[in-house]
Amino acid sequence: MSLDHRLTSEHEELRRTVEEFAHDVVAPKIGEFYERHEFPYDIVRQMGEMGLFGLPFPEEYGGMGGDYLALGLALEELARVDSSVAITLEAGVSLGAMPVYRFGTAEQRREWLPKLCSGELLGAFGLTEPECGSDASGTRTTAVRDERTGEWVINGSKCFITNSGTDITGLVTVTAVTGRKDDGSPAISTIIVPAGTPGFSVAAPYSKVGWNASDTRELAFSDVRVPGANLLGDEGRGYAQFLRILDEGRIAISALATGLAQGCVDESVRYARTRTAFGKPIGANQAIQFKLADMEMRAHTSRISWRDAASRLLAGEPFKKQAALAKLYSSESAVTNAREATQIHGGYGFMNEYPVARMWRDSKILEIGEGTSEVQRMLIARELGVS
Repeated sequence: MSLDHRLTSEHEELRRTVEEFAHDVVAPKIGEFYERHEFPYDIVRQMGEMGLFGLPFPEEYGGMGGDYLALGLALEELARVDSSVAITLEAGVSLGAMPVYRFGTAEQRREWLPKLCSGELLGAFGLTEPECGSDASGTRTTAVRDERTGEWVINGSKCFITNSGTDITGLVTVTAVTGRKDDGSPAISTIIVPAGTPGFSVAAPYSKVGWNASDTRELAFSDVRVPGANLLGDEGRGYAQFLRILDEGRIAISALATGLAQGCVDESVRYARTRTAFGKPIGANQAIQFKLADMEMRAHTSRISWRDAASRLLAGEPFKKQAALAKLYSSESAVTNAREATQIHGGYGFMNEYPVARMWRDSKILEIGEGTSEVQRMLIARELGVS
């Protein structure tokens, strides 16, 4: 396939629009939300009005009729300025709405997608559990069908769930063990749990190192009853479903990581041009120039990597390995660029008033969320046929 990832005029127009929004609307306000650990409802509302939450979905469901490349472009531009708003969009689309679109019935799509696409509601993906982590097959949350009513009765807990406790959270799709396969292994299914369902409780927001203007919480399910029709996709196919969702989500996270990596370049170049030491701008020093060159190299290569994976997805080609490569490289590049940007800024890089301090705090989770770096290496090795 061609590796020409130059943008069409439509994609470039979208990119520029989101770039302007990020710099004109997000950048001036987000620092205050971040320091207060406050969810930026007004910014998210404007993102919804722009159609960002509906980018990759068909117009018949209230979407913009775009594609995954369009979503990635929006995520990258937002993350160049701030990762909290970027992860709110990423989780709302890739993890919240996409499972309903990929695996939902016609009725489920009609019920949920229009409000998810408009940003009126946010969706969340309840996968990770306190004792499972990367071993998602070890799910302990259970869902038992009440033969009398046909309802699912859910018990268990989830942790680190983004968008799960905001005032506009509409649903959480929950993975749960619904039986046993012939070989005795757990049969995992995915079930839609609307916000506010009795027995479904949401803990207070976590105190986090980064992403402080996004919503992340622990969830508990105590005899939560939902209709049998809330099963998402085929019973017992939940594990395969969320693996597909995570493969796609890694492209989105890679685009976000690329944005953070590029944002570190943007801020460091600006600082290197204006900060003087020993009578000249620090950018005149070769040591700083080399750091900036390496940072730009990492951001550029990350961009090529996630766009390659997105292009394969859109072409209907296998993309699992490319998504893992993109997620691994871009997340580690983001961490390195954030560290180098902080170093270039010196003492100011340790002050929260400077964006690079926020980027440094936000970068580390990119090597953990939606598959750790170790998991990505396992996936890549498996695709190479050596695992």
